[in-house]
Amino acid sequence: MAKKKSPVTKDSLDFLERYINNPSPTGFEWKGQKLWLDYLKPYIDEHFIDVYGTAVGVINPKAPYKVVIEAHADEISWFVHYITKDGFIYLRKNGGSDHMIAPSKRVNIHTGKGMVKAIFGWPAIHTRETGREEQPSIKTLFLDCGCSSLAEVEKLGVHVGCVVTYEDEFMVLNDTYYVGRALDNRAGGFIIAEVARMLHETKTKLPFALYITNSVQEEVGLNGARMISHRINPDIAIVTDVIHDSQTPMMNKIANGDIACGKGPVVTYGPAVHNKLLKTVIDTAVKHKIPFQREAVSRSTGTDTDAFAYSRDGVPSVLISLPLRYMHTTVESVHKKDVENVILLIFETLKKIEKNQDLSYLK
Repeated sequence: MAKKKSPVTKDSLDFLERYINNPSPTGFEWKGQKLWLDYLKPYIDEHFIDVYGTAVGVINPKAPYKVVIEAHADEISWFVHYITKDGFIYLRKNGGSDHMIAPSKRVNIHTGKGMVKAIFGWPAIHTRETGREEQPSIKTLFLDCGCSSLAEVEKLGVHVGCVVTYEDEFMVLNDTYYVGRALDNRAGGFIIAEVARMLHETKTKLPFALYITNSVQEEVGLNGARMISHRINPDIAIVTDVIHDSQTPMMNKIANGDIACGKGPVVTYGPAVHNKLLKTVIDTAVKHKIPFQREAVSRSTGTDTDAFAYSRDGVPSVLISLPLRYMHTTVESVHKKDVENVILLIFETLKKIEKNQDLSYLK
């Protein structure tokens, strides 16, 4: 049997690496959005950016029926909150930053004068009382930027409100996993850009307008998706985000489901997911022999799917997730084959959607 050609090219992988390495903290996504749009522009007809920075590329913009494929662009980070007279910096979370992984990490403080290097300091093991050790928390974590006074810190351009990101970068592990910070969910931004590239290179003509949407501020409440859904007013939304792989140590399958990296995209069952659109996705996966997994949610999906589904009069929405290990750490990991198969599943699903498709449950 001939080996299936990967939809990911050398050039697109180079883009993924640059895209992951570029920091785009929640509320400060614009440099990453520019990078993403520059890659996307050859494959779209037009684009626009809303006032908070959500970027949208459009194919076939004059068509009245509108389909969105969407990911979110922002990454978790920190804010400078308090600087001591001795020059140590205390923080607040910007999104769901994990305080447990912070000690000894290197960071960049974003200032008007450029990046300032700093580290999360932590007392040496020799100095901590066994059995009574302080745990990493927002109260105990601090940054050290090599200064000895508040004035010296301020001279570097650091002030309350500066955003802070980890500096860990992209790598490939065992030629199998893409690893880096912010794969949640810039892997999704990469995926939808690759779908646009494939549509362009295969000269696929769609009977509807396609809005390739990279939303801001998902990590703090699905804000970008909520805003852009009102502006686009789509008829269908296909959202991609990440989901917990539950195969590594300390993961509970009863709580998190039996999801595995390398076994394909994950389709979600839940109130926000439109069942007729979900059937289209599953039928497409079966027809094209794309492996897939299933998850169920009790209320919300916790992703931008909810923002689209419940906007205006309701938008038929579906969630196609990418299994990911070690979420909200600097070593988030996704399987290369899963990335390829999420791209293929969205690409083939778009080809199944009809002009003015009616997804009403009852006629």
